[in-house]
Amino acid sequence: MRTRPLRPTPHSVTGFPSTVPEPQRPPRRAFGTWLLAAPVLALLIWTVVYPNVAVIIGSFDNGLENWRAFAVSPADREALITTLVISVGSVIAATAIGIPLAFLLSRFEFRGRRILSAIATLPAALPPLVGVVAFLFLYGESGVVTRTVQEVLGLEQAPWSLTGAWAIIFVHAYTMYVFVFLFVSAGLERFDTTLDEAASGLGATRGTRLWRITLPLLTPSIAGAMLLVFMNSLGSFSAPFIFGGGLRVLSTQIVASKTSGAMGMAYVETTVLAVSAVLALALFRWFETRRTYAMSGKGRATRVVVRSRIARYLSFPLALLFVAVLILPHAMVILISFARDGTWTTQILPPAYTLDNFRRLATESQLWTPIRNSVSMAMLSTLANVIICFVAAYLIVLRRFRGRRLLEILVALPWAIPATAIAIGLASTFTVNDPLTARVLLVGTFWILPLAYFIRGIPLVVTATEGSLKQMDPSLEDAARGLGASWWLTMWRVILPAARPGLVAGAMLAAVTAVGEFVASVVLYTHANRPISIEILAQLRDLAFGAAAGYSVLLILLTLGITLAARWGESRLIANG
Repeated sequence: MRTRPLRPTPHSVTGFPSTVPEPQRPPRRAFGTWLLAAPVLALLIWTVVYPNVAVIIGSFDNGLENWRAFAVSPADREALITTLVISVGSVIAATAIGIPLAFLLSRFEFRGRRILSAIATLPAALPPLVGVVAFLFLYGESGVVTRTVQEVLGLEQAPWSLTGAWAIIFVHAYTMYVFVFLFVSAGLERFDTTLDEAASGLGATRGTRLWRITLPLLTPSIAGAMLLVFMNSLGSFSAPFIFGGGLRVLSTQIVASKTSGAMGMAYVETTVLAVSAVLALALFRWFETRRTYAMSGKGRATRVVVRSRIARYLSFPLALLFVAVLILPHAMVILISFARDGTWTTQILPPAYTLDNFRRLATESQLWTPIRNSVSMAMLSTLANVIICFVAAYLIVLRRFRGRRLLEILVALPWAIPATAIAIGLASTFTVNDPLTARVLLVGTFWILPLAYFIRGIPLVVTATEGSLKQMDPSLEDAARGLGASWWLTMWRVILPAARPGLVAGAMLAAVTAVGEFVASVVLYTHANRPISIEILAQLRDLAFGAAAGYSVLLILLTLGITLAARWGESRLIANG
């Protein structure tokens, strides 16, 4: 029997490399791999690629007529330009907040730093529509902060109107700076501060060290965060819908075209939005790969203790002020949920409070319909994400086959395509039962929204699961099979435990996203399957602010409950081995 050569391994007890025979790998079974990969590839092509291709083809139903109409339409040109301007502005604003905050909390030690670190990610816990509602109550023309400033300055009218592009960028900056903060903070935690010390010893000024050493090494983190902010801004619907004030963006223009029955124009607008997103993705990837950013030092990041007496005295109250600003939207939603509808007119704060909003939610069965819909649809879509995405991540990380690169592209595609474009694709494809064209009737049924949520959750779950599987030694699977374990037993006892941390984290993110999803829902919902986010919008239209805030509080609690349940479940699994 032919044996493999000996290879060095770091697992010697003495700490020196030892020499052990390399385990004999069992032959890869291409048929078994394809038996697993074929259904996943077919499902992703059917649900992700097919609808978007149908939209592109649909945009040419009348030849180039729809495209000519788009090119000469002032409204569509305004929508495209405004969308790009708001997206770039949101990137600039979020970066201007996130990078300094990350440096402050990662590189300096001062009183209140731990509080700030714990609270800095709080905006991420607000579902998009709930965050918009909170800003409406705080900074709208009748908002608490607006009326307070008006009262203090003795103005006859509100000092500002929260409408237009600047208002949308303002809301985006609050909700999306978290991406920049988290990415840059993670980069700074891995940053070797001895590089700064060496440069300082060579005479480099603080500005030179920042520009020539720190920022270049953080470029991958910054570029990734900027891309995430840009993508989210590009497909944002709730902030432009509430605060646009007649301003057109592509996401709202698509919905308006669909509502008016101009599906040809909606297809063109959707295609333009999707192409803009893909081009932005390609541009950011090109920028990120222009240079190699790596550290060869073995040191670690350290924090500088703030020694200035003035800075030490000011740090804690400033930290508390910043915490108050971050908590204010959450507190405002809770406060309004107890306000009596119809009593809040010109006062700074609601003058009358009641439990009626929550009492109605508890006693009126029809008000529970959106809650049941959101929970059930989020559970179904997340369950599908866990199963399909686990298999996809397993194939990408631990298998080598001809369709692997295609699978990687398919699982990343929903991240590059805005939710509005995905929703329009589903709405245009699954409208009839036609087996010959692989179409089934889902539009107008309960199942169309879980499908949309499932598609949106694919990149989250696959990426998180891949991260866990990449930390596993692939030889463990071979060793288990070599000891006689079946494929199922190996999957259950070796692969799944290794993937579990990422799978749980990805499932949690997918569930949280699904339970508060609004963008795809506003395109695809019916009255019977309306989720909480749509009901919040309906209550706002009826000027039932208390009921809308009550639903918002429930949505925040659901998000918190999903997060705590995921962490508790993971800790139980770890405790049980």
